[in-house]
Amino acid sequence: MTRTVVESKTKTAIIGFDEPFCVIGERINPTGRKALAAQLELGDFSTVEKDAVEQVACGATMLDINSGAVFKNKMAEDPRYADNNFVEPPLMKQLIELVQGVVDVPLCIDSSVPGALEAGLEMSEGRPLLNSVTGEEERLEAILPLVKKYNVPVVAISNDDTGISEDPDVRFAVAKKIVERAADFGIPAHDIVVDPLVMPVGAMGTAGLQVFSLVKRLRDELKVNTTCGASNISFGLPHRHGINSAFLTMAIGAGMTSAIMNPVRAVEMEAVRAANYLMNHDAGGGTWIGFSRVLDKVDEGVPFPEAAQAAAAGGGRRDGRRRRRA
Repeated sequence: MTRTVVESKTKTAIIGFDEPFCVIGERINPTGRKALAAQLELGDFSTVEKDAVEQVACGATMLDINSGAVFKNKMAEDPRYADNNFVEPPLMKQLIELVQGVVDVPLCIDSSVPGALEAGLEMSEGRPLLNSVTGEEERLEAILPLVKKYNVPVVAISNDDTGISEDPDVRFAVAKKIVERAADFGIPAHDIVVDPLVMPVGAMGTAGLQVFSLVKRLRDELKVNTTCGASNISFGLPHRHGINSAFLTMAIGAGMTSAIMNPVRAVEMEAVRAANYLMNHDAGGGTWIGFSRVLDKVDEGVPFPEAAQAAAAGGGRRDGRRRRRA
């Protein structure tokens, strides 16, 4: 069985065909979060700390750390802040140092800037997942040597110099190219986690079907683990979390082994926990039963993050009563 090993200083996460689904928390990402970017510009990392602790309590196996912040005020004062190569490497180091100080789970270092990726690799304790490499020649030549140098696994995104294809066969071919090029650097297939790219189902009705088919091919033919940005499937739609949770269970059934997602949403984590049980990745249902106690508190009106944190601290209900649904 293919297993991708990711480590913090003291903990190991395994992404694998015969392992529980790996939840990679997405929230430490200033891209699209203007309030977070503004805080980071002021040197305020309080939201990052809160998000790190909260996501782990809610069930994140790993945390994605993205340094793609835009510092608008500093750009007006100093033109260097318009350059991501100037902004992201030091910010990535700060983010990783802070997160490693408050939680102890493996990390996923996420940036489009090679310098920021290497800065994150230098700062990380353990064996992080690198996010990401694409099939673009320039990106392959920049990122694969880093993967080899630091002996880390990498997310391979199925687009290349021609962009993102709507044809799933093309996306599979790009993934195969990346796996083959990685092998030229001595990087084994078990250290490649392919993102087949999730299109919004509101714009492409076959988007979900394409992903499920691609995941099966990637597993059967390339023997690689898979991931995705799960919330992309519901982009532009109302009641997104219902779509996301259904997508996650179906993707897990198709063989997907991880996702970059929001673990603070109870409905999505409920779907993942249930799918793990149904896929026989939760022996005896112990994780499901423990999680159900948290959901009991949610039914009583306690916000999910608070209920999860209380349970993590030993405050979950242990009287064995069944959860009631309205």
